Amino acid sequence: MRQGINIKRYCMEHEAILQASEPTQALLALHLERLKWLQHERLVHLIVVVMTVFIELFLVDLVVLHPETNPLAALLMLGFAVLLGFYFWHYFFLENTVQQWYLLADRLRENIHNDKEAK
Repeated sequence: MRQGINIKRYCMEHEAILQASEPTQALLALHLERLKWLQHERLVHLIVVVMTVFIELFLVDLVVLHPETNPLAALLMLGFAVLLGFYFWHYFFLENTVQQWYLLADRLRENIHNDKEAK
């Protein structure tokens, strides 16, 4: 059964490869391709977070404005609040990693440029 990848480990392994390798155009191309994948992952998680926020707001409406609704709405509201916390935490990680990878791409370009000038 497929469970997906551990995105944190994947990112750490990729960054280790970048730091251990000589800066080349091929390495930059690989990094930019993986950056696109990570940006896509970030976009998907943003969409999921926004949809979850809407569901949470609907449940808050049910609980606060319509207290006659059954207690299941309150339990769902609490469950979605916890879920939202984890989604925000994971999205925060993705956002910061994408921004870090922008800096890594800039450094790779700079090192490649400097290596060409030195030769």
